[in-house]
Amino acid sequence: MNTTDTAGSTGTTDFDPRPLLGRAVAQMAALIGAVPADRLGDPTPCAEFDVRDLLGHLVVGAHDGARIGESGVAAWQKPPAGVPDDGWGRAYDEARAHLAAAWADDAALERVVTLPWGEFPGRVYLTSGMVLETVTHTWDLSQALGHPLPLDQELAAVVLDWAHRFLPAERRGEGVPFEPVQPAPEGADAYGRLAAWLGRTV
Repeated sequence: MNTTDTAGSTGTTDFDPRPLLGRAVAQMAALIGAVPADRLGDPTPCAEFDVRDLLGHLVVGAHDGARIGESGVAAWQKPPAGVPDDGWGRAYDEARAHLAAAWADDAALERVVTLPWGEFPGRVYLTSGMVLETVTHTWDLSQALGHPLPLDQELAAVVLDWAHRFLPAERRGEGVPFEPVQPAPEGADAYGRLAAWLGRTV
């Protein structure tokens, strides 16, 4: 995949974010599979989430994304209850399968979806909502676990380019769910630079 072409094509009406979403959720699934049960209570870079909470957020987020694809309307659900310590991989696999099925029809990319912050074509929601959030939380979870797996740097580079263009440094506050841009350490990879751009301390 040519990163520049993919990142640049987000401004066109024929951009299909589903291949990138597939890569993002497959990578997340592999990372979730590497979570030891004794690390579920560990903190993450998201102050409100420990590892278990973040996994619940990811599972419910994928199901929410699927429901938006099915109905065109957001209907946020509560995080799943009663998932056993060794069940998070299965729970996320079910959620990402639901997400893929809900967006399988090309027409879903054109359908306008209604979210609390506005109305957008489905492809815009998948890009700025599902792909960006999944890749960002990949860094959160990887950081919490001590980076157990190599990550798809090209995928993060694409999302970082989107973030620079669609979430500029001056666009923080007033409903934008990201903190002010933080400095990324010298030599940070694409995930670290993305995390810093979205307000994480790297």
